[in-house]
Amino acid sequence: MAQGMNQTSSLPYGNIIAAEDLGRCVRARRKEQEATQAEFAALCGVGVRFISDLENGKPTMELGKVLQVIKCLGLELSIRPRGWAHRERT
Repeated sequence: MAQGMNQTSSLPYGNIIAAEDLGRCVRARRKEQEATQAEFAALCGVGVRFISDLENGKPTMELGKVLQVIKCLGLELSIRPRGWAHRERT
């Protein structure tokens, strides 16, 4: 499972260290929205097979399409150095 759960949600938001982690986040978010893979694929402009492969953690997914799906889910990715800790600005 993705490391670090969001305390206000049961979804597995957090650090993505493997394709499977991202797939679990995508699947959980889609199910939270009560959409089938077919409905969601049509909404995102990708095929059902693509959604299935993504949710199952296929490691060779096309990055542009993955980002398209993530955006369609209302999620975003960010990149930061490992071990980075967010500090409040004073």
